[in-house]
Amino acid sequence: MSTKQIFSLDFEVFGKVQGVFFRKHTEKQAKLLGLRGWCMNTSQGTVRGQMEGALDKVNEMKFWLQSKGSPKSRIDKAVFSEMKEIPDYSFNAFTIKH
Repeated sequence: MSTKQIFSLDFEVFGKVQGVFFRKHTEKQAKLLGLRGWCMNTSQGTVRGQMEGALDKVNEMKFWLQSKGSPKSRIDKAVFSEMKEIPDYSFNAFTIKH
């Protein structure tokens, strides 16, 4: 049994984040960091999602979502829910929902 702590949080990214491969880059970055969860476009023109993983990796991903994104994206702001510790992963991987 793993004693590694797993944290979960929801996110929503505002700006020019649709039609610029933002979800694809988000998926790639999350997998690189070993995170699990999902992301999707919303009808409001934002990208929403959920991520789970080790605290340092979740924080690294938060920074990426706030400041980097995909090369053609423009991030106006990123909003995050309160981080919560969870007993086990809810997802098997990080995926893009349609």
